Amino acid sequence: MTASTSHRPAQRPTSRSRTAPQTAPPPHTDRRAWAAKGHLVAAGLLTLAFVSPIYLTIVNAFKTQHQIIRDPAAPPAPPTTHNLTDALARPDRIVQIGLTNSAVTVIASVLLIIPLGAALSFWLTRRSARLRRIVLAGFAAGLMIPPAVVLLPTIRILTFLHLDHTYAGLILANVGGGYLSFAVFVYSGFLRSIPDEIIEAATVDGAGTLRIWRTIVMPLLRPATATVAIFLSLWIWNDFMNPQFILGPLHGQTITTGLYLSVGQYSTNYAQLFGVMLLAAVVPVAGYLALQKQFIAGLTSGATK
Repeated sequence: MTASTSHRPAQRPTSRSRTAPQTAPPPHTDRRAWAAKGHLVAAGLLTLAFVSPIYLTIVNAFKTQHQIIRDPAAPPAPPTTHNLTDALARPDRIVQIGLTNSAVTVIASVLLIIPLGAALSFWLTRRSARLRRIVLAGFAAGLMIPPAVVLLPTIRILTFLHLDHTYAGLILANVGGGYLSFAVFVYSGFLRSIPDEIIEAATVDGAGTLRIWRTIVMPLLRPATATVAIFLSLWIWNDFMNPQFILGPLHGQTITTGLYLSVGQYSTNYAQLFGVMLLAAVVPVAGYLALQKQFIAGLTSGATK
């Protein structure tokens, strides 16, 4: 006996079975999209807040006094260079004297801080971990304490040394302040990326500590040195409090105190003031552009070993 099989006709798929069911996107996807848009808007507003002073300085440096008062945010139409020439032709030569004094102060301070910070950081790498932590904690206090807190003791020490109202006292205050602490921390972090075998090989060859630091360590610290030089130069260049109180307004001025003296008590020539501000910003921007590659390398080096 053979079993009979019945062939049922295949059921045709309906239109409902052919189309996949439409599912609503999960709610967390919408929240992520709104969060991304919110972060983008916040980043744009933050960027605008940082860029707007630069924009106002540049556009107003090429506008007349009437144009600045009427609409400070408008572009110069037509632009003029009289503000720059008037700033350079001032009888008190505030731009020339201020730029010279600021440049001398920055160069002398940085040239003293860099070798001191590099030598001290190299010395710390050869010491025990406990001593290194204690010394770095002391330098951390130099970064955390506000400069205004130690300004009066600094002036008293400079007065005792007969260095008040002198550029030597201002440079010494820069070297002994938090600037040296910053240099020590940058160099200490960078030295962790240098293999110990290099120092040990030079020691086996008979090189002394000073020679190792001068011929081996300092060339390897070039990216970190560029980072330290750029940061310290900008901070010292833009410093207002130390030159104002250590030098005094009657002894001389840097470019920042010169800008302060350019603001009149009853009326201010804003066109000339913006011209002075633009000239004061040219030097640090040019220095940053010259050391930009080394600066970026110094920021990324020393993060890992």
